[in-house]
Amino acid sequence: MAAKMIPVYAIATHAVSALGNGTEKHWQSVTANRTGIRRHSDQSLAAEPFWGAMIDPQVWQLIHAQTASWPLTAFEKMAVYSASHALAQPEQILDLEETVFILSTTKGNIELLGEVPDEKIGLMYSARAIAKAIGIVAKPIVISHACVSGVVALQYAQTLLQSGRYKNAIVTGCDRFSKFVLSGFQSFHAVADGPCKPFDAARAGINLGEAAATIILSTDPGDDPLAQLISGATSNDANHISGPSRTGEELGLAIRKALSLADLQPSDIDMISAHGTATLYNDEMESKAFDMLGMNNIPLHSLKGFVGHTLGAAGVVESVLIIESLRQQQLIPSAGFEQLGVPKPLHITSTAEQAVIRYALKTASGFGGCNATAIWKSI
Repeated sequence: MAAKMIPVYAIATHAVSALGNGTEKHWQSVTANRTGIRRHSDQSLAAEPFWGAMIDPQVWQLIHAQTASWPLTAFEKMAVYSASHALAQPEQILDLEETVFILSTTKGNIELLGEVPDEKIGLMYSARAIAKAIGIVAKPIVISHACVSGVVALQYAQTLLQSGRYKNAIVTGCDRFSKFVLSGFQSFHAVADGPCKPFDAARAGINLGEAAATIILSTDPGDDPLAQLISGATSNDANHISGPSRTGEELGLAIRKALSLADLQPSDIDMISAHGTATLYNDEMESKAFDMLGMNNIPLHSLKGFVGHTLGAAGVVESVLIIESLRQQQLIPSAGFEQLGVPKPLHITSTAEQAVIRYALKTASGFGGCNATAIWKSI
């Protein structure tokens, strides 16, 4: 029991997405309410124009240039680029022999199926290649659990560090925009024809995005830790292969469990970073979960209106911005929101206003009915 109480800190972050390159660029874009979602015309991805959040070509050139010495795919280069930049940040020198690398992704290199040998499609193949490039000797770990992957990866890293098995964990979430994913969501009629609007009455579906984001966790806070990861929990709806629970009870269960592990009450949470995909049923379900816990008045946002749905990267890139919010003591606005369109009242934030934020809750939900939560604490 004592091992579970070992504190785990975030000591470095990095993100690259349509919002820019680096945590600071992301924070500047979010606080200025500047979205990365654009209308794109790319015949290699779709026959018709679509709305999405894609990394700028100049940033892609930088990613390729800085990872040129490694025989990696574009997806793997994104991950190496982000992890390497995060590793360069901590003032303390990390012992890489006491460090584990965890890759969070939903699809990896799946769009290369038939173009490269089958063994190179496996997620563990990519994880090993990324870990080798950044100098990690321990066997890497892959978390691929639909759209909760990033939050689950952070939870698992916390568990490993609290067990004493490792002192540091590099958690990188990464997924690249591809025709494979876009066509899949289009087949569900789930892609919005315009910038997505989480929790809004006019919401019409998701925008897809791409990102690589890294959080380095450690039991050694050093002189300047960024935030503390307090707890996390998971649950499952057992409802439908793609449709979430209609009651929100199961997400509510995961929130309750995370609060219990942290010895907190719902009223102790100062900010909620919701999954907020802007689909009809996800946003309804989340509103019901927050309502049953009496969390309606807690400032809440979704980052999907800024970076799109980045799949396996979502939980990590959104947690990077939670950490920055805790550091800056500013709430995060919810891009695209105008009028509440969910059955239960919520306090959706529209500006990056100053606030006292001690505890922040992250929620995520995904196909198969999975739910994941995490609670972060300011330092």
